[in-house]
Amino acid sequence: MKIDVNTKRPLLAHGSGGLSGKAIHPIAVKKVYDLYKLLKIPIIGCGGIDSWQDLIEFFLAGASAVQIGTALYKGAEIITDINEGVIRYLKDNGFKSINDIKGLAHQFKTQEVPDFD
Repeated sequence: MKIDVNTKRPLLAHGSGGLSGKAIHPIAVKKVYDLYKLLKIPIIGCGGIDSWQDLIEFFLAGASAVQIGTALYKGAEIITDINEGVIRYLKDNGFKSINDIKGLAHQFKTQEVPDFD
């Protein structure tokens, strides 16, 4: 939420806004990672993608596709930059397709964090 201190009014029409962009990226990647272990359906990753590395993270976690939103405020050319980076990453690492890296992060054992209900 943001309040104009002079008018004392909320600046957003609904009083508050959502959280998006880089702030949610690590959380979103973790959710894709967890869902990939549980489900055998395609997962679309979204949240905080503004570089090719961010996009690759989602695929390594298990995403089948991604959505880019907030980063487009930087300009549509960000899509070209991300695409070129992904192509370079795949080539440099010997992969033929983005599908070749889907879920690869799961080959490494991670320690589960206990729930504190």
